Amino acid sequence: MTMSARVSQSAFDGSRLRVILLLDLYEGAQEQFLDAYEHMRNKVASVPGHISDQLCQSIENPSQWLITSEWESALPFLAWVNSEEHIQIVRPMHSCVRDTRSMRYSVLRETHPEQPLTPDAAQAKLQTAARVGAGRTRHALTFTVKPGSESKVVDILANYDAPETRINGITRLHRTSLFMHGNRVVRAVEVEGDLLATLCHVASQPEVQAVEEAINPYLEHDRDLSDSDSARVFFTRAALPAMQHVEAGRPEPAALKRHMLYYPAVAGHGLELARFLAQQDEAAANDPDGLVHASTVFQRDDVVTRMIDVTGELDTDPLSALGIKGQGKAAELERLLDGAAIGVEGSLDSERTLHRLLAHADMMPVTDRISADS
Repeated sequence: MTMSARVSQSAFDGSRLRVILLLDLYEGAQEQFLDAYEHMRNKVASVPGHISDQLCQSIENPSQWLITSEWESALPFLAWVNSEEHIQIVRPMHSCVRDTRSMRYSVLRETHPEQPLTPDAAQAKLQTAARVGAGRTRHALTFTVKPGSESKVVDILANYDAPETRINGITRLHRTSLFMHGNRVVRAVEVEGDLLATLCHVASQPEVQAVEEAINPYLEHDRDLSDSDSARVFFTRAALPAMQHVEAGRPEPAALKRHMLYYPAVAGHGLELARFLAQQDEAAANDPDGLVHASTVFQRDDVVTRMIDVTGELDTDPLSALGIKGQGKAAELERLLDGAAIGVEGSLDSERTLHRLLAHADMMPVTDRISADS
């Protein structure tokens, strides 16, 4: 049997997106919540890519509510949910809500019993095939620290006691990887089960709280994690969504080394750069001799990173390592990459320049912790 690349996370397939938000309200907060929802509903109705939304109340517990929304694809939703406008619009809801849980699904199949659709119409903007994987998801955060404080931050982030990684019978934290590039920090986690439960659990652990408190004085943007609103805004702004994760269509080697590459995009081209890298990785994953076994592309605005698990040293195949193997691919990266921001300007048509770019893009590993039972 021929194995093919396995895509387990993707925001690029163009399929319609269903977003589900479960909320538990404080007693007596319903009218305030309904006013806040009405304001939000009127704003989101004009957002490009938004199709519809519904507000539902539980028939069993009046404090439990459900908001569902439908979007043309994942991309406009991610642009909206990570925007400053969204942060401000949902702020009035925070004082009404005891607990929330957000889930995002692409539409694979649907039924229209009253008005059967033609085969072409029925498949329009639906996910073309079920994605496969090991049941793990990847999530990342990025933030910047004050220039000159990098060594202190590295020391704090590299030296802490690991929290308990098994949250419950079905949820556990498999891996935490931290990297730095200049004064930018990227923290990636790999989770099996409920991502939100994992993040909440980790955030509540004394070991993690001590680390977060220790790096507060060095952050470029102030935060107060003891204040729920400040913490929520910080983590919303720090979110670095996983745009695609793909694994090679071959058995996993015994030893893999993890790298995070940083690709600052030309202003306004972050999404285009992320899509380009994702397409390259999906195509390269079927190479039986490929250097990269698994890759995850993260993107927010013009910050693009690519986490790769490789079978050898990056400099043995810089084109594969950078995700630009193939005719004209180096030129395309050159067009989309802000070379000045990473310290590598000029043409990427020489091997010397490629090796230099690889050295500059390869983020410094701070820590990479794998749970004992992974």
